Amino acid sequence: MPSISVRRLYTDNQHKLQLAWAAGNSGADNRIGVEADKPILALVGHLNFIHPNQIQVVGAAEAEYLSRLETGELHYEFSELFDIPMALVIVANGLSVSSKLRDYCHSNNIPLLTSTLESPYLMDVLRIYLQRTLAASTVKHGVFLDVFEIGVLITGQSGLGKSELALELISRGHSLIADDSVELFRTGPEMLEGRCPPMLRDFLEVRGLGVLNIRHIFGETSIRPKKILHLIINLVAANDEYMKQLDRLSIRTETESILNVNVRSVTLPVAVGRNLAVLVEAAVRNYILQLRGKDSTREFLERHQSFMRENEQKNENRPD
Repeated sequence: MPSISVRRLYTDNQHKLQLAWAAGNSGADNRIGVEADKPILALVGHLNFIHPNQIQVVGAAEAEYLSRLETGELHYEFSELFDIPMALVIVANGLSVSSKLRDYCHSNNIPLLTSTLESPYLMDVLRIYLQRTLAASTVKHGVFLDVFEIGVLITGQSGLGKSELALELISRGHSLIADDSVELFRTGPEMLEGRCPPMLRDFLEVRGLGVLNIRHIFGETSIRPKKILHLIINLVAANDEYMKQLDRLSIRTETESILNVNVRSVTLPVAVGRNLAVLVEAAVRNYILQLRGKDSTREFLERHQSFMRENEQKNENRPD
């Protein structure tokens, strides 16, 4: 089960969410994790005793309720009411912290944080953060590029020239996201986001040249930190016999499943004399057209069938 510590959540969001520790420092290593049958969005919510969130947020209404508990206006035992599983409590809206809540969190090693931000905004930011951080992930071998604003993963056996192809595409104005190891995260039901491991950022290894710093060579716009994966281009070694057996029309749409997300894929044979950079650009342009409902292969087949029907009609109407 993917999880992170409260300490990491605090470090990553301290300045953005104006977080400060109020109590429960000893619980900094409490884990926040997503269960298989629960969505990530359900991890954060306003104070809930029936279906407790792992991150319980105290807003204006919840603070008023706690205040009534402290004054004895509501006749509930505080410790029994709060005897629920939770990893973290955040008091938002710049509200004062209930003394009973502070004592309870301190005694039970539950981190208690405060924030001056309004609770709905705070929860929205944390949900997006957790969705990205706890997303199911995998690592693919290849080169991940931004080509015409489309995330393209180039895969294939070692030695086929993936890095040289990436270098050519970068020199043509496209951008590098990751080389060799591409981290893919499922950030939505049908969405994969590709990122580069921190150790490899900005670098591209090219045989004969070694490791190149693409940012230094081509400038800031040659690098992208992340991109949604739209298209996979798989390079395969080809000889004359292989080229003859290819389906020239490529009617069937190919897809590859990664983390249960189907991604459109294209197979490009690598052969002498083929300009792979131009072919990749053409494949991406064709993919963009297909997204807009324009399919060149289907258009060609329809035109061909229409031409055949016209000839048949002419032959039928021709006098003997």
